Amino acid sequence: MSTFDDRKDSFVQGYAISEELQFRAAARRNRLLGEWAAEKLGMTGEQAKEYSLSIVRTDFDEPGEEDVFAKIRADFDAGKVEQSDHQIRRVMAELMEEAVRQVKAGE
Repeated sequence: MSTFDDRKDSFVQGYAISEELQFRAAARRNRLLGEWAAEKLGMTGEQAKEYSLSIVRTDFDEPGEEDVFAKIRADFDAGKVEQSDHQIRRVMAELMEEAVRQVKAGE
């Protein structure tokens, strides 16, 4: 029975690490995404930094990434930024890959 318990504990620990990695990577992706979107909206300096942080905070509104997408879509529409839904989602996916790489590398 001890071997089974050890395997179970190992699995639970691995799952927790995976969940933490996903959380950290999503937060990093959202910051990077906010920086990208801020640039498209013509923001610089402190305004761009605050906008980027607002994207990170938006992700806590509801599960998944649709709240982040919806905020960027609405902000782009209001700011008359020409980006299709597909382009925004592609950048989100690319930045998630970059965020995972950065988090794994300890950056």
